[in-house]
Amino acid sequence: MPIFEYVCEKCGNEFEELVFDRNEHPPCPKCQSVQTSKLMSAVRSKVGSGAAGGESQGEAPSTPSTSSSSPCAGCSGGNCSTCGS
Repeated sequence: MPIFEYVCEKCGNEFEELVFDRNEHPPCPKCQSVQTSKLMSAVRSKVGSGAAGGESQGEAPSTPSTSSSSPCAGCSGGNCSTCGS
């Protein structure tokens, strides 16, 4: 279930809410007004554990090594039981 960002048109409070229906307009947690609007928000996701490429927020993922001498040559990142990454 997605979490959407909303703004209250009455008091200006911005808040996040887990909603079951995309057309739902939850009440403002600050003033309880139902005059709320959905905000546009950026999507954030995390792929794998970050151990393979050392990714952190705001850092571009690294490209896995394709060298045949690398133990992870066929690995696409994440947890690899054969090399322990």
